[in-house]
Amino acid sequence: MCGIVGTLNLTKDHPIEVPTLKRMLATIRHRGPDEFGIYTDAHVGLGNARLSIIDLSTGSQPIANEDETLWIVFNGEIFNYVELRPELEARGHRFRTTSDTEVIVHLYEDFGPDCLRHLNGQFAIAIWDKRRRELFLARDRLGIRPLYYTVTDGSLIFGSEIKALLATGRVRAEIDPTSLDQVFTFWSTLTPRTIFREIFEVPPGHYALAHDGQLTVRRYWGLSFPTAGEEDSRPEGEIAAELRELLVDAARIRLRADVPVGAYLSGGLDSSTITALIRNYTSNYLQTFSIAFSDPNFDERKYQERMADFLHTDHRRVECTHADVGHVFPDVIWHTETPILRTSPAPMFLLSQLVRENDIKVVLTGEGADEFLGGYNIFKEAKVRRFWARQPESKLRPALLRRLYPYVPQLSAGGGSYLEAFFRRGLTDITDPAYSHQIRWRNTARLKRLFSAEQRAAVTAPDPVAEFTATLDGDFARWSRLAQAQYIEISIFMSEYLLSSQGDRMLAAHSVEGRFPFLDHRLVEFCSRIPPYLKLRGLNEKYILKKSVSDLLPADVCQRAKRPYRAPIHHSFFPPKGVLPYVDELLSPAAVAAAGYFDPQAVARLVKKCRRGRLVSESDDMALAGVLSTQLVHRLFVEEFSVPTGDDLHPLKLCTG
Repeated sequence: MCGIVGTLNLTKDHPIEVPTLKRMLATIRHRGPDEFGIYTDAHVGLGNARLSIIDLSTGSQPIANEDETLWIVFNGEIFNYVELRPELEARGHRFRTTSDTEVIVHLYEDFGPDCLRHLNGQFAIAIWDKRRRELFLARDRLGIRPLYYTVTDGSLIFGSEIKALLATGRVRAEIDPTSLDQVFTFWSTLTPRTIFREIFEVPPGHYALAHDGQLTVRRYWGLSFPTAGEEDSRPEGEIAAELRELLVDAARIRLRADVPVGAYLSGGLDSSTITALIRNYTSNYLQTFSIAFSDPNFDERKYQERMADFLHTDHRRVECTHADVGHVFPDVIWHTETPILRTSPAPMFLLSQLVRENDIKVVLTGEGADEFLGGYNIFKEAKVRRFWARQPESKLRPALLRRLYPYVPQLSAGGGSYLEAFFRRGLTDITDPAYSHQIRWRNTARLKRLFSAEQRAAVTAPDPVAEFTATLDGDFARWSRLAQAQYIEISIFMSEYLLSSQGDRMLAAHSVEGRFPFLDHRLVEFCSRIPPYLKLRGLNEKYILKKSVSDLLPADVCQRAKRPYRAPIHHSFFPPKGVLPYVDELLSPAAVAAAGYFDPQAVARLVKKCRRGRLVSESDDMALAGVLSTQLVHRLFVEEFSVPTGDDLHPLKLCTG
């Protein structure tokens, strides 16, 4: 985990100023507080805020090749650098450090952008080629590490977080109405958009080249699946064995570090699997960390303690109350830099704080298993609805849906007629490419009733779903129905929300690096070839994973039904006693009207409902989180953004060319 920043004169000759780069680094020093480095010449400035994990003594950035014609700043980890280095040495390269960063720069010397195909890792990379006057920016295959950019007044400005761009004083934050419309449909924007006008992200699996005044963005990797019926046809035992082998190696290489490594242990199958692999296949001393909730509706400590006892880990947990969520929410939004429709990142913020307080810089987690091995209820929901669509008048088939959402009161406790009506919408539209997600998106889009007339009028792409489906190529239609649903979930929810707002940003807030064995690209590509019936056997999710690791886990953990990670919302902002001043202020009619995104009267009705302290709907909870987080984004980044000087960055390495 590090942070990178930079500025390039694309079509105009602006002064490349060290104070500007220092301000940029100062805004993201939480990503890498251990040391700082800057490179400048007449055309470019590069900066790095380093979290020292590998090669603590000689891995300071920026790093150059042998003749200093290439300079790199890098955020992330290359897990196969140990294997790549001897190959590069055999090709004549000379190394000054033992870091993974230097491996990248030598690979780039030999292969240019194709070097990315050799890397197994999670990364955001910036390489300056002095001879060609060319800047190379790249992001890992799945978007684990962030990378943002904008072009303004002839300059390309980039950074690991948007606030670094704003710190230049040349970029202004302005919420894009179309982006906000997307958030209130998909829970996130569609890449390469961000919530702010003219600020973009390098999409996952892409790189950008800036040369001769032009910026070109190209894809080097994309998620793909076999044609339906042409998946891996081997016996399930062989597939399970290979899955286990790949998981073991993915976890093993992610333990490479010169500092202690811990693990998250939620009590679910995925994190328990990763923790069990570390315990059974390595000799590492292991600290594990988890979130417990004071509210039993969200608490899973029973299973966390079960796994910690079973694996004999040194286990720590943070107990999260409703008040804790409300208290840290402004800090959470400062780090997400985007509106969110859930409060789930808040406990993750507290969890990474616990990790850092225990002097751990790196944790392994189980993200990715649900997406790539069919773990989410949305996959089951689509399967049941397709089954129901064959006999739309059946009263028995829709009853299967009652099993999926016991944590949504109006679906689980409501009468059968309500549940049937909720899931019947679009039931027979089975040729719709987004069939699996249309109910979720329609339900989320209902929140737009809170938008102001001005916000509605300013949206330039009024159908975000059509905008997304237009990006799907011809191969998509040939995949299995489950593969189609997985692709949508991975490309929007996972990359844009789970790995960003709930993942990287909450970890980086306390200078912690997350590593994700299930997101090893070898494992991802293998899982894409597994037949759907081995991922979702009936309504039994992640069947092949359970088969693969059943001997490593207690049966009650291995076979327990998936329970989504969730956090309280309205009780966190409207406690029974006391008030949160920032909530009252930002949701007041005057503040809502001044910001201009929402209708003050509609928000007032929502606030009144939530203040009563009674059960509110899932939709109202999302609306509250969405409105409040948008108001916070406006306050923190549009109205009151402040920039530190960066004069206290220490130690600071300065390089010039």
